[in-house]
Amino acid sequence: MVDGFLVIDKPAGISSHDVVNRVRRILGTRKVGHTGTLDPFATGVLPIAVGEGTKAIQFLDEGEKAYEAVIRLGLVTDTLDITGTVLQEHDSGGLGQEQLLSAMAALTGEISQVPPMYSAIKQGGQPLYKLARKGIEVERQSRQVIIHSFELLEFSSPLATVRAHCSRGTYVRTLADDLGKLLGCGACLTALRRTLSGPFRLADAMTLEQLASYAEEGVAQHHVVHVPTALSHLAQIQLTESELQKLKNGIPPRDRLLEMPPGMFSLMYGQQVIAVAEQTPEKAISLKRVFN
Repeated sequence: MVDGFLVIDKPAGISSHDVVNRVRRILGTRKVGHTGTLDPFATGVLPIAVGEGTKAIQFLDEGEKAYEAVIRLGLVTDTLDITGTVLQEHDSGGLGQEQLLSAMAALTGEISQVPPMYSAIKQGGQPLYKLARKGIEVERQSRQVIIHSFELLEFSSPLATVRAHCSRGTYVRTLADDLGKLLGCGACLTALRRTLSGPFRLADAMTLEQLASYAEEGVAQHHVVHVPTALSHLAQIQLTESELQKLKNGIPPRDRLLEMPPGMFSLMYGQQVIAVAEQTPEKAISLKRVFN
């Protein structure tokens, strides 16, 4: 029985939902979900919730992401990456590293970003990428994102290898497109690899083939990020035996929660997360989720 989160190193060429289906088959369970999509052409960290982990997805803190990417200068596509149709091509041979670094610096910090048409954001109940495939482009609202750092790892024109540490909701494809606009030559992604998603790191990731091997050996649970670790950002309250019994009947430890500042809390018994509860600024107490 596997409960918690598997950090999968997603291969290129398949969707995040394809990974979920593969994990379901490998582990023989339907109780599997992902915490956020990666583009099919992208690779790297894709946290997969299994068993009781699926109940914890909504409480994860995946506010920070990190990516390594290869940007092709001088090329503009409809998808903002190399898989799309080429719309424009420009000579970027005259651009030097200093110009590139200056443009990257301008895209560091809090910036405004317009989500790409080829994205899963819904408008009118329909994902934008479905509209884009029909040749329909709609106006999208810009959003504020934070680029904590935007580093140049290697530059050999027209290719720039970069590392971006950013807030949740950032589109690296849009970041590349915006970089191309600042440089006046256009740009798109040719490769994208996620190395960090909240508490989940590439160093802890496994391939689908490795997971299949672990499952066959009966040791898949040994490679799981357990729910208490995934929710370690939440304040914790240790339950007494009496409080545990009351919680089984849906009664949270109200008095102890009111002693804490407003927020979300893990209710623990020993090393196990039993439930997640919330105290609002208005002193309302609610059980958000109870785990087995």
